[in-house]
Amino acid sequence: MDELIRFDQQLLLTLNGSESEFLDHFFTFVTRTGTWIPMLLALLYVLLKNRPWREVLFFVIGMALVVLVADRFASGLCKPFFERFRPSHEPALEGLVDLVDDHRGGLYGFISSHAANTFGVWAFVSLYMRRRAATWTILLWACLSSYSRIYLGLHYPGDILAGALFGTLTGCTFHVLLCLACARWLSPLRPEWPVEPTILGYHANPDGILPSDANRLAYFFLLTIGVIILLSIV
Repeated sequence: MDELIRFDQQLLLTLNGSESEFLDHFFTFVTRTGTWIPMLLALLYVLLKNRPWREVLFFVIGMALVVLVADRFASGLCKPFFERFRPSHEPALEGLVDLVDDHRGGLYGFISSHAANTFGVWAFVSLYMRRRAATWTILLWACLSSYSRIYLGLHYPGDILAGALFGTLTGCTFHVLLCLACARWLSPLRPEWPVEPTILGYHANPDGILPSDANRLAYFFLLTIGVIILLSIV
């Protein structure tokens, strides 16, 4: 275990920070939840355009529960239980970790709630939409957001990996629950819709999302990245 911890620390020091003021600003914007609100609104627009509002309501409730469970498990249970210092608070790494504006975050960091939340959303949304553009866009967002925590010295790679694994499991679990909820409460509302059997027994999204609409998520992601780059330069 000691060797694994040392490896995690060395990997952190390799991936953390830089001498670039631009990258400092860039990843500070990336790590903020508010930065990605336009992309989440674009997701809501795509869903409402393609799916009945009752199903979208079930989807929104499911995604909110994914974030709530992932965040509470990471921050409310794991961090106080394991009590592993963030890199920014680790005495052995004092002066070695690059911090931006001396921002250190909370005392403990295992597991990463950022990684748990974003990868939970990725698993839940990609399983529902089943469009390659949406899957890769949200995966890239989750990876970029998670790496920002390493860059800023707020999490070890191990924190990120554990959070991503739990978040993915949470997203998959709530996708199954979404399928069951749709089968139980929405089927009578849409007898004309085809029901596509799957290994889960029922496909919550039999008609799918138009590829052109799924691509809109990628456009909004790239637009957001462009805005972040401009703000980082300014």
